[in-house]
Formats: sequence, structure tokens, C-alpha cells
Amino acid sequence: MSENPLFGPNGVDRSFFTRRDVLKSMVVTGGVVAFAGFGKAPKVGAQDAVTITQWYHQYGEAGTQEAATRYAEEFTAANPGITVEMTWVPGDYASALNAALLTDEGPDVYETSPTYAMVKEGQCAPLDDLYTEEVKADFHPNNIAINTINGSIYGIKMIDDMGLLYYRKSILEGAGITPPATMDELIAAATELDTGRQKGLFIGNDGGIDSLHHIAPWSAGSDFIDPATNQIIFNNERTVLAYQKVKELNDSGALLIGAPTDWWDPSAFTQGLAAMQWTGLWAMPGITAELGDDFGVLPWPALDAQGTPATFWGGWNQLVNGKTQYMEQSKRLASWLWIENTEIQQDWALSYGFHVPPRQSAAAAAEPLKTGPASEAVAFLGQYGRVLPPSHTGAINTIELDALTNIVKNGADAATEIAAAAEKAQVELDQVVA
Repeated sequence: MSENPLFGPNGVDRSFFTRRDVLKSMVVTGGVVAFAGFGKAPKVGAQDAVTITQWYHQYGEAGTQEAATRYAEEFTAANPGITVEMTWVPGDYASALNAALLTDEGPDVYETSPTYAMVKEGQCAPLDDLYTEEVKADFHPNNIAINTINGSIYGIKMIDDMGLLYYRKSILEGAGITPPATMDELIAAATELDTGRQKGLFIGNDGGIDSLHHIAPWSAGSDFIDPATNQIIFNNERTVLAYQKVKELNDSGALLIGAPTDWWDPSAFTQGLAAMQWTGLWAMPGITAELGDDFGVLPWPALDAQGTPATFWGGWNQLVNGKTQYMEQSKRLASWLWIENTEIQQDWALSYGFHVPPRQSAAAAAEPLKTGPASEAVAFLGQYGRVLPPSHTGAINTIELDALTNIVKNGADAATEIAAAAEKAQVELDQVVA
């Protein structure tokens, strides 16, 4: 489920608003956040009845807003005395949410990923009491890890996303090429499949810097942060070799650069601009509609015999505001939606886009995921999916991206760049976990 461009008409300067002013000027009209007059309706209605607010970012798939509204109505009907006000936030959700959480009028329940800063500021509540042993065992450990800070669980996974290497079966078979199992095989295949009009591989218009800066080291057996020690651990020979291979892939000339859309959209693959493409599980229905069964899927190939295939483990999480007046009711909503209600979990993941329900029992029971490439993808996710811990901030991410950019685009020495990046990242990490 995709995010949309930045919120607000072009050229509008809202810097004269304070953050509280911006929040107070938001009202809900037909389930959508809009700017209007100031003021906020009270949450308390009839005696002993409460209204809790729930925020969603604007998903790209048709039907998602209507589904979120329906879930709120169903919960309200099943829980007399609790009314859910569903708020659909278009545009720059992160900025709107961050501003809201700085006030006393932020949403009671919302979606994002917990951070150390949010925990320190009391912006998200621990949800350990919702995770019985049975419930916890039904979530993959990765979905627990990305929501755990200082030993407490602060979120419930709503959907799981992943990346896949799609390839045209007929094209590879016609060229006598076996689906690649290592980076060297991938480079060789992409080069062989490059006909000029059709490139061998599309991994993004930046040559895969954004899509591979975590995947490539993971495929080498490396990682970024040790959550047990809060130490940066990507400064090693395997990361160096992985980033060198990304540069080698770029230097091969076999990559599609300048596609109309980026790696998250399958158009380059379905329109025959590239024989292989790295994109998301979410793209599978569109690819199937265009190509039928003439495609296969793989995780990102292992770097070499010492490495392992890899894919990212993404998605969204449900959090409860640590400052809500209605903690019990807000936790009840989060649990009802994403722990108790299998039908809603399957509906949200598979009826509008194409994702994996995070509760493993819900995923196992979902018919669209039981056969074909979809079932292969679910197996890849469970076996090869990797996550970053909550201590991995946007600033650390930028440091890593800058290093790979310098290696790939500017020919910088990989070992030197990675060592410098690790030093900068450790300074940032020390501040995060202090």
C-alpha cells in the first residue's frame, strides 16, 4: 500500500502556522482531513460514551478508505459506548502526525512505526498486555522485533510488505538462462538479456541505490545494527563486497535507467522495458493481469556462496497514543482490528492491494496466498525477510545512502566510504538510544 506525494497545493507557504494551529485547523469532512476553521469537537458524547480518533495515511489502492470507515462502524456497533472517528490523512502523513503528537489533541490510535523518541515523549503506549503467549507466537519474530523498544512492544503489525525479483519466464528460457541464484549470476543474466530496446534489469532509476542499500548487505550476510549492544555493525568486508557488486551491476550497462516510473511500479516490467525487475509483492496482481503466468519470482539473490537470499520486511503498524484519555478503549480497538479479527486482517491485506496478513494463522488461511507465485513469496518472506530495529533512524538511513551513492556514482573507495559512514552512524545511534 503506497504513500502519496506531499500534502498541500504547490506554492502554499504554511510556515506562519504554529504546529498547534495546524492541528487545530484540521477537521474531518467525509472521513478526510481538511483545513478549515479552528476548534475541536469534544470527544465525550452521551454519558459514559466516548469517541476515539483513529488516523490512517492515504493508501493508494481504491477501496481502502471505505474499508477503514466500515471497520470503524463495525467496531462501534460491536462495542456500545465507544465511537470511532476514522480520519483519512492525505499527503504528507508523517508531518501531520508528528505535529499532532506534539499536542494534547493527537489521535488516540494511529499507524506508523514506534521510535525511541516517541517512547521517550510518551507518544506511544506499551501494548504488552495485548500479547498473550498465544498471540505473540502467531506473529513472526520480525513483526515483534520492529515494534519492541527497551523490552516493551509498542505496536501491532497491520500489513506485511516485501520485495521480489520478477523475471519473464519465456525470455529467460528463450535465452537459456536459469533464474539467478547469486549476484554474479544476476549480473551475467542481466547483461545477456540486454538487447538495447529491452534492458536486462530494472532496480530503480538511481541504479538500485535506494532499493538495494539494505538488501545487498543482507544478501552478503551482513547487517546494520546489533540491537543487543546498540552498535553499528555494517563496517565489514561483506558490506564492502556487496556495495562493490552494486557498482559492478551499474557499470555493466544492463540496467534500465530513466523509466517512466520507479522500482515500486511494475510498468517497466509489464511493458517489456526490462526482462527482470525488483519491485513489491503489491505489484503481483497487476503483473498477473498483464502477463498471465509468464513470470516467476525470487528473493534478491545471495551475494555468493557465503551469502543468503534476502528481501525487506515492510508494512505498517498500529500504535496507541500514550497520552490518550481513553487508553482502555483505544487498546480495545487496536486489538479488535489487528489481533482478534481474522476476516478484517485478510480483507485489509488482500481485497484492495496485495499484501500478507501479519498474523501467521490469518496468512495461512488466506486463499489468494495458497498457490502459485504468491505462495512462493510468502515462503520467501518467512525465510529471507529482514528488518531494521527501531533504533535505525532516517538520519542513519541517509548516511548509508550517501555512502552507496558515492561508491556507485562517484567511484569512491567502498571500504573507505563504509568505514566513514559507520563512524557517523554510530554517533547518531548513540544519541538515539541515550
